Amino acid sequence: MESDDIRTAIARLAGERGVSLAELSRVLGRNPAYLQQYIERGSPRRLAERDRATLARYLGVAESVLGGPPDHPLIAIPRIDAAASAGPGGLVEDDRGNGALRIDAALLRQLRVRPENASMITVAGDSMQPTLSDGDAILVDRGDRRGVSGAIHVVRHDDVLLVKRLARTRDGIELVSDNPAYPPIAVTDRPDIIGRVVWLSRSL
Repeated sequence: MESDDIRTAIARLAGERGVSLAELSRVLGRNPAYLQQYIERGSPRRLAERDRATLARYLGVAESVLGGPPDHPLIAIPRIDAAASAGPGGLVEDDRGNGALRIDAALLRQLRVRPENASMITVAGDSMQPTLSDGDAILVDRGDRRGVSGAIHVVRHDDVLLVKRLARTRDGIELVSDNPAYPPIAVTDRPDIIGRVVWLSRSL
């Protein structure tokens, strides 16, 4: 059976919000006595996950307040106010940023990226298709500038930001596109690596 603290929390929040238990039951699509029976008689023994989520949204609280899993902290990742060009052209990097995207701290730990090293950049162009598409938001680990061969990086080349794979050759390093329509770019000196691309977000 669920803790009495959860039942107490629902009753307290209903009182603070000025809504009756019958009204909350109707929000859940249940009969008007549903929550009163849950709180006073322990029936049902547990709230369905969908009901708990609906109550949390309606009452404006985290699900953890109503016995749900603990919340994962979200970390604000700055956006670089520039399009990382995946084709010809592009914009010079502007570190002022244009807002932030909040990402689950657990995801950053999984990717082994320190929050202070994380930045988001939007891809422009089609040279990295099918891996990256125009409009994709990529997470860049600015703490990883080793230049791993075969990995995707954001690099500054001729004062333009590019997102490319690095390939080591006999003559130096090439910036390689996944789209075969774009030829590699030869770099004689060590490229100015902004960071390694470790994750992407894509709208459907």
